[in-house]
Amino acid sequence: MVFTYDDGRPLRLRVSSHTQWSAGHAHAGRSRGRIAQARGTSVRPPKRRANFTAPVAVAPEDCGLAGRCYDVHDLAIITVSTNESHWIEALLPTVFDHMGDISADVVVVDNDSRDGTAELVANEFPEARTVWSANHGFGHANNRALMTCDARYVLFLNPDTEIMDGTFADLVALMDARPTVGLVGCRQIIRGDGSLCRTAYYFPNALRALGDALSAGRLRWRPRWLGERELDPRRYDQEFSCDWTTGSFMLVRREALESAGWFDERFFMYTEETDLCRRVKTAGWEIRHLPQMTIMHYVTPTAITPRVGSLYAVTRMMYARKHFSPGHRALFRGTVLLRYLLRAGYAGSGELGCQRREVSRAVVATMLGRRPVPFAAITSPVSVTTGDSELRAAVGGSAGSGRREVLR
Repeated sequence: MVFTYDDGRPLRLRVSSHTQWSAGHAHAGRSRGRIAQARGTSVRPPKRRANFTAPVAVAPEDCGLAGRCYDVHDLAIITVSTNESHWIEALLPTVFDHMGDISADVVVVDNDSRDGTAELVANEFPEARTVWSANHGFGHANNRALMTCDARYVLFLNPDTEIMDGTFADLVALMDARPTVGLVGCRQIIRGDGSLCRTAYYFPNALRALGDALSAGRLRWRPRWLGERELDPRRYDQEFSCDWTTGSFMLVRREALESAGWFDERFFMYTEETDLCRRVKTAGWEIRHLPQMTIMHYVTPTAITPRVGSLYAVTRMMYARKHFSPGHRALFRGTVLLRYLLRAGYAGSGELGCQRREVSRAVVATMLGRRPVPFAAITSPVSVTTGDSELRAAVGGSAGSGRREVLR
């Protein structure tokens, strides 16, 4: 694993990594004690109840690597709280209720919160533990927790969710039975009306961006090449392959993370999951939607603000800068700009339409350089990429190349 700044300089961290192969599965472990020096990170040891499942020990006869064995969890569940203790209080009971018979490490990242997140976890949920992180973005916070985890699978889970159906033990078993699958999403329903949240996508490109700009998603039978999102609700009741899934629920195989690299911290928020999924697929892993678990997501369409909308558009441009050719990048930028120009003129009636027009005008101003990029001052400059130089080149990474790669 290579941690680099924008200019290719390595970020030096004391990260100890051991890999143990046993019974056909790779068990990767990371020592928490040796990671405590990582920048912006502190770890509170977990307190476990007597009935909480302990890590599973690997049988000596199954050990490789000169007989060296390591105890690892089956699953690590990471959720980031930035002053969101009210969500954490509702989420964690459902997590433990739907755990099943596996060993799990539940980690709440206190992303420089001021609402008592760490105290809530310590007092109300002793099965979980807290990792503190300075607020440098979503990917940065998840990476800080990931440094302290040893599990075979890692679930990145939004705090504004609740587990409704299925168990994590079943998901782990499903992943064990699918050794070529590196990352999966699940069924999500929207709190309130119970409608389906369509979370499976296909990779962005200029043509799909054009379809979204022209609202092709309103077409009853919109072709897949004219939009990113999978719109057919019937597919979400089945298992199917997709290119990427939303970061509100991403279950990732440890080997996929190690081979593709962790979150690129230069994406403060939004599009970081698209970038990660692209690198996972480039590394040779499949990405699928699994309907065996259902979660409720507190999606609020009216919550978008000019700053949030601008950040989303900027990270889309960062993604294009990282993965597209110059010509494709220019076309993609033009179609994204067209989307917001059209909506700056008309985005529906009423208060919501007025809000959308305001957001679109702010996005256009940001894309044209007339407004500052949101959160730029506190965004981490670190990219956590694969150590494989050929794969790094394939996904557009510049780690160790010596040339400057600024995505903004």
